[in-house]
Amino acid sequence: MTTADPDRSRGDDTESDGPAPIKAVPLKHPGQWVAAVIVLVLAGLFVYGAATNSAYHWDTFGKYLFERRILSGVGYTLALTVLSMVIGVVLGVLLSVMRMSSNRVLSWTAWVYLWIFRGTPVFVQLTLWGLVGSLYQTVDVGVPFGPTAITIDIQELSLKYVFFLAVIGLALNEAAYMAEIVRAGISSVGEGQMEASVALGMSWWQTMRRTVLPQAMRVIIPPTGNEVISMLKTTSLVTAVPFSLELFGRQGDISGVNFQPIPMLLVASTWYLVVTSILMVGQHYIEKHYERGSSRELSDSQLKALAAANRTVVEEGK
Repeated sequence: MTTADPDRSRGDDTESDGPAPIKAVPLKHPGQWVAAVIVLVLAGLFVYGAATNSAYHWDTFGKYLFERRILSGVGYTLALTVLSMVIGVVLGVLLSVMRMSSNRVLSWTAWVYLWIFRGTPVFVQLTLWGLVGSLYQTVDVGVPFGPTAITIDIQELSLKYVFFLAVIGLALNEAAYMAEIVRAGISSVGEGQMEASVALGMSWWQTMRRTVLPQAMRVIIPPTGNEVISMLKTTSLVTAVPFSLELFGRQGDISGVNFQPIPMLLVASTWYLVVTSILMVGQHYIEKHYERGSSRELSDSQLKALAAANRTVVEEGK
């Protein structure tokens, strides 16, 4: 008569049930807690000092935060941002196609455009757009070296439509950067996929719309979102045109009257932060939309299916 070994039977049960889970003990990082305490203390001291410093003039800050002229400036800032980005994206796509073209004239034209607008400061470009009326006082439209049909007074138009000059200046500068972003996105898609689409009988536009752009958007969207946020802040430079009805120009006009530039700059900074935060949230969700199917992390349903498959394999092995 034999007796069963309880330790052995427990071992068999353990082996049949699989290895025991590993109890991982996380490492302790006391230095991180010390650094966090130091940061919190410094932040608290800064907030307390700013709240008790009379030079900030928080009463003036609260008075003008929702003032009509400031809100109007926010509206002009948003209009400049949206219009400049729309025109910049369209021109950027066109320039990227020209840059990647096999036609040397188109390719070199796009390269020279990028060289000029990326190589000079945007403030200088905006200043030149403000002086366009001095560079070209009138423009004659008609037959070259022949009769003139229409004479356009550029100097008068430049004084009357300063807002559109600011939009043009910002858009043309932005187009140079968007062209490189779009070109990088298109180049990230393998040439084999384009060749396969052409082999299936797709036209160039169908290939770009159905094959290339959906994959390139994962590369294009993040820097484009950063460009939108950057454009919002770059609108503060349109005073070089000069156009002073946007947010930064409005706060400057008001601070020139009440002689309190610090609270007015804080008002402008607050609105820039609010709009930028909204844009960052929108950018986050747009990026997640175009990242679907490209994440290396498994979803909950995929993990459950994988666990069920592993159990099936173990049971069949027994």
